[in-house]
Amino acid sequence: MKITSWNVNGIRAIVKKDFEKNFNILKPDIMGLQEIKAQIDEVKSALSFLDDNYHIYVNQAEKKGYSGTALISKIEPLKVSYGMQMPQHDQEGRVITAEYQDFFLVNVYTPNAGQGLKRLAYKEAWNKDFESYVKDLDQKKPVIVMGDLNVAHQAIDLKNDKSNYNKSAGYTQVEIDAMSHLLNNGFVDVFRHLHPDEVAYTYWSYRFNARARNTGWRIDYFLVSKRIIDKISNFTIDKDILGSDHCPISIEINF
Repeated sequence: MKITSWNVNGIRAIVKKDFEKNFNILKPDIMGLQEIKAQIDEVKSALSFLDDNYHIYVNQAEKKGYSGTALISKIEPLKVSYGMQMPQHDQEGRVITAEYQDFFLVNVYTPNAGQGLKRLAYKEAWNKDFESYVKDLDQKKPVIVMGDLNVAHQAIDLKNDKSNYNKSAGYTQVEIDAMSHLLNNGFVDVFRHLHPDEVAYTYWSYRFNARARNTGWRIDYFLVSKRIIDKISNFTIDKDILGSDHCPISIEINF
């Protein structure tokens, strides 16, 4: 089974940038999209090229044109839920959870700490509640978390670690500690597990020619329950697939 995650930075924009062609290159069984910036009907219209074998689920933000997640799945889930059932976090369409026979799949677009770190306190609360949410799921069956977690966990995960540390959203000690805590409580960062020393990025700013210069961050992840890490046979970062300021990432997993 191939599962792909991609922050598309606006689904209505990316469908004008070879999204259908890239989807057919990637050939996912399941794809999670983040930052769709669209309402349900707009997402379904953008994905109208998909055949009837795919099921589409959308969690839209209350604010139009902002945030939001979508899930495309060839396998029909047993159940799909939206948000974390926490009203303080569920207005921005950031979480879709699909239950399959052997696992829960959580597609997430974690809040950004914001310009000037103005949302850092909110993100700290979000991270604690999100960890509780996925740990509760993990009590029932294994969990796969995929998405834009908006954090570079280690110095190897961004180009300019010293100049960004505790100054830039996504690389503060508060955010790093939250990721460490999750990884110390039953979850594994799949890419880093398979490639402990590899420098690889998944996001490049549109400014300063960052992508061409490979001045990037690794902020898109697959995290899995520790007990299923041996079921993953491959992890790919498709940095040459364009259309967004993020690139798609994929795992292959065999249950």
